[in-house]
Amino acid sequence: MSLVGPLDVKAGAAAGTVGGLAPDSNKQSPDEGLIEDFAIVDKKAVEQLAEGLISHYLPDLQRSKLALKELTQNQEVLLETLQQEISKFKECNSVLDINMLFSEAKYYHNKLVNVRKEMMMLHDKTSKLKKRALRLQQKRQKEELEREQQREKELEREKQLTAKPAKRT
Repeated sequence: MSLVGPLDVKAGAAAGTVGGLAPDSNKQSPDEGLIEDFAIVDKKAVEQLAEGLISHYLPDLQRSKLALKELTQNQEVLLETLQQEISKFKECNSVLDINMLFSEAKYYHNKLVNVRKEMMMLHDKTSKLKKRALRLQQKRQKEELEREQQREKELEREKQLTAKPAKRT
């Protein structure tokens, strides 16, 4: 079925025209004949052509639509799964960070305990040294006092042993 009627090629060829129009003719534009030709086209034929076109392409389009819908759903599932994996990864990283912080805190805590033990040990040593120094000082003072007393006793004894001139009366 043709949309437009057959061209009169024999008549146009003899006169040097195509479709009844001369190529040099400026009397009619090429679009003027189209409007008249479309009026001739049967509406039923147009509907049949449209239905045929739709029936030809509609199953493929519906399959494509279903495939796209399935792909979209799969993509949504993948995106959701990816978000869950990202959150798990972040959680694991935060757990690792927390573990690292705890191990670092434990390290510094042990260091602090060792410093405290060392300070207590140094305090004990200084206390013992102070006591010893005090005892030594007291012992020296006592020895000096005893020497001084011994010297005084010797001086007193020498005084007594030295002859005293007699008094004349």
